[in-house]
Amino acid sequence: MSAMRDRFMRVTGALLDERPDLAVVLADIGYGYFQDAGVVARHPRRVLNVGIREQLLVGFAAGLAMEGFRPIVHSYAPFLVERPFEQVKLDFGHQGLGAVFVSVGASYDAAAAGRTHQAPEDVALMSTLPGWRVHVPGHPDEVEAILRSTAVGTGLDYIRLAESVNPEAVPDGNGLTPIRRGSTGAVTVIAVGPSLGPVLEATADLDATVLYTSTVRPFDAGGLRRFLAAPAVVLVEPYLAGTSSAEVSAALKDSPHRLLALGVARREHRHYGSRLEHDRAHGLDAAGIRGSVADFVASGV
Repeated sequence: MSAMRDRFMRVTGALLDERPDLAVVLADIGYGYFQDAGVVARHPRRVLNVGIREQLLVGFAAGLAMEGFRPIVHSYAPFLVERPFEQVKLDFGHQGLGAVFVSVGASYDAAAAGRTHQAPEDVALMSTLPGWRVHVPGHPDEVEAILRSTAVGTGLDYIRLAESVNPEAVPDGNGLTPIRRGSTGAVTVIAVGPSLGPVLEATADLDATVLYTSTVRPFDAGGLRRFLAAPAVVLVEPYLAGTSSAEVSAALKDSPHRLLALGVARREHRHYGSRLEHDRAHGLDAAGIRGSVADFVASGV
């Protein structure tokens, strides 16, 4: 089990012990962990498995929310976001309910299982719905902080877990946090979630300001304007390329700027392989990011 998912499972079990208003809703995936850890035995009526029925997963969780529970809904990203998208839109958003959705699998952590288990489009889809906060943590410590914060909330939160982990957690990642400052005129690189590690490696010897965020919706427009070092901006997201391009452009609408959006390419990558092999294929490893940033900077001279 990945470090992020393990932390999510353990903290969720503890939160169920602490808060009688929480419930976990599953569609088979993840139920075995809660059973083996004794969480099901402690809370048999608040760890609920609906079987492999993803539309029911979301609809049932909405019913719990109507009854005053704060549901934590968990599955692989394509089964949590894409397959039951209509239920996510109507059962929660349209009815004004709150919940915490937690996905695993990221863009292609389960690449060996094929396209059915890949969801680089999830954040773009969730971003079309009003009212959702979207979190992309880059470290297990960030997962715990975000989960504990959202569990006591009342709104709609989507937390995207991944196997990729940054070397260190970044505290208070709700907005853009400067990690490295370049000189005046340096390229500004925005690293989202687990992309921070390869971004720092890729820009180690470049004159670059590196900003980090683990919360992409709402986007920290004010932070970008405050920390912007140059008109050249590179956005690195570990999901569909360009997902937050409009957010960046809207934040800088009164400032001339150039934008390079890096992420998972909008094409069918019809190959099995490891997560790292897919990173290389999409230019999201350190070498790929380095080459893209260097070419982008040179093209503006």
